[in-house]
Amino acid sequence: MRVTAVLLAAGQGTRMKSKLLKVLHPICGKPMLAYALAAVTSASTEKPVVVVGKDGDAVKAFLGDSATCVVQDPPLGTGHAVQQAEAGLRDKTELVLVAYADMPLLRPETLRRLVDEQVKNPGPMTILTVNAPDPRGFGRVIRGSDGHVQAIVEEAAATPQQLSIQELNAGAYCFSADWLWQALGRVLLSRKGEYYLTDTVELAVKAGLPVQALVSDDLTETIGINTRVHLAEAEAVMRARINRAHMLAGVTIVNPAATYIDPEVTIGADTVIWPNTYLRGKTVIGSGCTIGPNTIAEDTSIADNCEILAAVMDRAIVEENVSIGPFARLRKGAHLCKGVHMGNFGEVKDSTLGPGTKMGHFSYIGNATIGPDVNIGAGTITCNYDGVHKNPTEIGEGTFIGSDTMLVAPVKIGAHAKTGAGAVVTKDVEDNTLVVGVPARLIRKLNEERK
Repeated sequence: MRVTAVLLAAGQGTRMKSKLLKVLHPICGKPMLAYALAAVTSASTEKPVVVVGKDGDAVKAFLGDSATCVVQDPPLGTGHAVQQAEAGLRDKTELVLVAYADMPLLRPETLRRLVDEQVKNPGPMTILTVNAPDPRGFGRVIRGSDGHVQAIVEEAAATPQQLSIQELNAGAYCFSADWLWQALGRVLLSRKGEYYLTDTVELAVKAGLPVQALVSDDLTETIGINTRVHLAEAEAVMRARINRAHMLAGVTIVNPAATYIDPEVTIGADTVIWPNTYLRGKTVIGSGCTIGPNTIAEDTSIADNCEILAAVMDRAIVEENVSIGPFARLRKGAHLCKGVHMGNFGEVKDSTLGPGTKMGHFSYIGNATIGPDVNIGAGTITCNYDGVHKNPTEIGEGTFIGSDTMLVAPVKIGAHAKTGAGAVVTKDVEDNTLVVGVPARLIRKLNEERK
């Protein structure tokens, strides 16, 4: 049976008080629309249709080829919005799953259950409901004496008795497609000048057709977002879900309430995440690591058995058994090989530190290639920018860079060389050579016999 989702994303979200369209506001690093789209796609067999408003170009750009977009203009309510999908779906699908793009917490499995219920339902539609003491503006589900759904009454039109009802319309529906298209043509214009999708319930009941209700047992799933207060509530729920999944997979999160992990982050077992840590984008962390506290990693790869304290990392690569921090920064292109130690108040950009290299505190390494087992003394600076170009620095294996050395790029330091404290190196240094001074000058050749 073909199932096509129609996702409603045409609302302007004026209560968000933002230039950004509501459905593009992020939750845990991803637009809320992305979560809703993933959920309905999981419950469908066909490419979803997303209904956007006349100013929906940004939504279209985000969706790309992942969905078919149709425009609702003017905005005349939810029934009118779904009707915009009719031309593309008539005679091409058996079931239509309808959900809202501003409800990012609906789980894929809940929507699949909704579809399964409609497959078994002899009537034309199944709705998702939830029992809650706080109605949050949702419509009330009216049931008859036999317990069957009779109508959905919008909060603005409800009587005081109806307002006391705690079963709420959660805002997800599965329809028989053929019935839906003809029903939408019979929905009447409301006093507010809109066509309500919920009026299809009453049309089915009047025709003697049963309306099935699937009652959700998770109130958080049905959080809809209309304000930034709701956005924060949804963020907290999503973050708790993400953290719980990692903990169940073998990750220790010392304080989940103070740990922020984006949905595409992966973490190996037996890694410990300390509080005030932010793992963003597509960050990958291996097993047996200790991360934080007070660490930020974005689109960064961290291998097994690393210890990272109070560091900021952006698009960096960290191999196994590396220790970093506190107060270290890895910028784009930083690559720390196996066994590297990077001390406090250091910064690395577009540079590779070879295996076993030690980088002291208060150092800056930029546009450099550093061999294995190099010692970088405290206060070392690669002077890589001449005001026009970024210039490279190369340091060979086993070299000792003294404290406060200035490496004026472009410059090459040979293997097993040494610079004295405070040296300003402006020319290449050969292997096994000691240089000191300002500018640095050759003092002597070092012992070339090495074990």
